[in-house]
Amino acid sequence: MTSGTAKLILVILGCVAAGPVARQQPTPAASDSLTPVIDHHQHLFSPAVHKVSPTLPPMNATELVKLLDEAGIRRAVVLSLGYQYGNPNKPLVPDEYAAVKAENDWTAAQIAPLADRLRGFCGLNPLKPYALEEISRCAHIPELRSGLKLHFGNSDVDLTNADHVKNLQRVFSAANEHRMAIVVHMRSSVTAKRPYGARSAHAFLNDVLPFAPDVPVQIAHLAGAGGYDDPAIDEALAVFVDAIANRDPRMKNVYFDASGVVGVEKPTEKLDLVATRIRQIGVDRVLYGSDGALPPAYTPKKAWEAFRRLPLNDAEFMIIANNRAPYIAAAAHPPLLDRDTAGQIHP
Repeated sequence: MTSGTAKLILVILGCVAAGPVARQQPTPAASDSLTPVIDHHQHLFSPAVHKVSPTLPPMNATELVKLLDEAGIRRAVVLSLGYQYGNPNKPLVPDEYAAVKAENDWTAAQIAPLADRLRGFCGLNPLKPYALEEISRCAHIPELRSGLKLHFGNSDVDLTNADHVKNLQRVFSAANEHRMAIVVHMRSSVTAKRPYGARSAHAFLNDVLPFAPDVPVQIAHLAGAGGYDDPAIDEALAVFVDAIANRDPRMKNVYFDASGVVGVEKPTEKLDLVATRIRQIGVDRVLYGSDGALPPAYTPKKAWEAFRRLPLNDAEFMIIANNRAPYIAAAAHPPLLDRDTAGQIHP
């Protein structure tokens, strides 16, 4: 057992012995050296993406790694923005599928020389006719075969739309067949004012999730889109909280990333609620992520400092900071705690 592991165990045991977890956590001191081992939600911004979304300045892998180093974060999961080209609420992209493939290939090429630091996921719009073909193609690209990134808001996916759900079932089944983990931005389009809340979450839990029973599914932004002020986000997350409490076997491989939930230098009245939901989910299911960097205003370092504003205790922060998703866990680093079919946690 390493000294670091021993310290972690002692902190957790101390927390248990102390009884209920503290409700307030002071702002961490500048000397606080705790940092996440992995940023589970990052992006690169290609020159082509910048043309489609001008608010996203170009960001390559070398630049991202420098920002990770600044934050003391060793590894990151890079989610391809291939889905950007299939956004039906933006101008049509000529030869769309070619652009999607080019973006996924660019992401893979960026990651290749930094594979010890970065793990890539393939990105696409799940409603497009080329979706299954691109999943199969990405499954054979070493830098992208770990997983699939879906963005329901950007792709204008509506979980209350039966046809959309059928498409999602096919996509989740294909990802499961190729043993690709799934990171899903589940919040529907805010700009298009699509419905969202408990009904959408129930549709995902009942009609979509069962089609990928064998791979990790990571729900991004605690089921939101960044921030936590929209009541519909908590309404959706509450559905999963209840499922976990009821030991729903469909939640066996489900994790949540907390990327962008606490804004940088942005006041929020929901810190206590977010902390409560994290505890109800279970800190072992929560993966740290910061989302795409937009320096100097938003960087992995600033995102982690913002996350530390949550009223969690030191043991809880330490567990979250050291969590590793199963799809990225190396032999030297065991995956997150395993669960049996009833959702019971086992070390």
